[in-house]
Amino acid sequence: MDSARVRDFIEKEVPDWNDEVISVARFKAFSGQRCDWEPTFVFWRHLIIKIATHFRLLLITPSQVKNVWFNRGGLTPLCLDDVLSLMYNEGDITRTFDLADPTRGRFSQLIWSLSNLITRPPTPDIMAEQCVVVTAILKDKAAEVVKHLSESHWNSSCIVTMKKFQDICGGPDEASVILRYLSGCKTAQYLSVNEKEFVQGVKVSLSAVALSSISSLDYDVLHLIWTTEKLQQQLDVTDRRYEMLRKSALASLHSGNKKLALNYVREMKLVTNSREKCSSLLSRVEEVLGIIADAESTKKVAEAMQIGARAIKENKISVEDVDLCLRDIQESIDSHKEVEKILEKTPSYVDIDDEDIEEEFNKLELSVGKGVKVSAPEMMISAEERTALDAPEFISDAFSNLKLSDHPTVKPGVTQAASKGDKLTQKLEMESV
Repeated sequence: MDSARVRDFIEKEVPDWNDEVISVARFKAFSGQRCDWEPTFVFWRHLIIKIATHFRLLLITPSQVKNVWFNRGGLTPLCLDDVLSLMYNEGDITRTFDLADPTRGRFSQLIWSLSNLITRPPTPDIMAEQCVVVTAILKDKAAEVVKHLSESHWNSSCIVTMKKFQDICGGPDEASVILRYLSGCKTAQYLSVNEKEFVQGVKVSLSAVALSSISSLDYDVLHLIWTTEKLQQQLDVTDRRYEMLRKSALASLHSGNKKLALNYVREMKLVTNSREKCSSLLSRVEEVLGIIADAESTKKVAEAMQIGARAIKENKISVEDVDLCLRDIQESIDSHKEVEKILEKTPSYVDIDDEDIEEEFNKLELSVGKGVKVSAPEMMISAEERTALDAPEFISDAFSNLKLSDHPTVKPGVTQAASKGDKLTQKLEMESV
């Protein structure tokens, strides 16, 4: 971290930073009662957190904070040792050692927990630490990582390789701290596969729900994702190689060396064949990952349908009530779609010439002078705008076939027709019991 940028920021945030009288009072060591030095402590704590927040510093070095950030002409704050110790006791900063390392085995983590409870000093020497973690930045960055992953994954959890996780976090050190924090919150778990190569990854919960236990499928998915990244890297290398060969072939042709250019063209052909094989393998792996994702989605939809059917039956809701509610929702959706379609049909005046506008304006003037009443154009709606969504109708039919109540409320004059999906209905009824 550039110390000059930090000092410039301090001078902007603290207008009286260069005031000699005030600086002497701030740089003194703590003594006496807490009420005497607490305002000074609050000042330093607020300034340290503000600097870390502004420059997005997850890890800070205590010695650098004291001797570089707040160095005024060779003078450093004598109270900063106590300030950092108090910040540690109050949870504003923490040590990396205080966060459990999920990359270790369970037995090692258990030993660490026991030794940490027994031998940990109440107030460790923070100035002796190589780096400490700013708690506020840690929480913010962990939330940013989860948000970033949720933007590219639509499931409730996702698996990424350790390299990808480090790139998102901003480096291996930051990734290690964020992984420790998320693991402590039960929203991330460390994965590793040791086959031909040692592959590391992270499974992250994209919601507030804690992750369940790791399954064998998670390790297979991690290996597949790692394979796709390796294949993509190979494709990138192949493309760069092909471009270099093409430039060399063109240069040889310009210089008149057709034989050398022909050799380059042969190599380009070999590179092209290699790229096609690699691309084909990448497509196959991505297809397998897509099938796994679809299977997980189908499983969650089936579970949701079972829960919904069970909830409806427990609350003794009739089929007619569900159908009426779905119809109301469908009507609202249709109305909203019609409004959106009409708004999209608002004419654009970008391509209209000024002469056309003037001619139309003259026609309007003539019609007004003759007293002709201009009728408003009728609103025309195409057949596509009146088309209802297929998904809600299918759900409505499925719920209509559910016999969820022993005595459903039947409206007069309403008959129930048999559905073609009787077998599916009977299966849902058996699952909902």
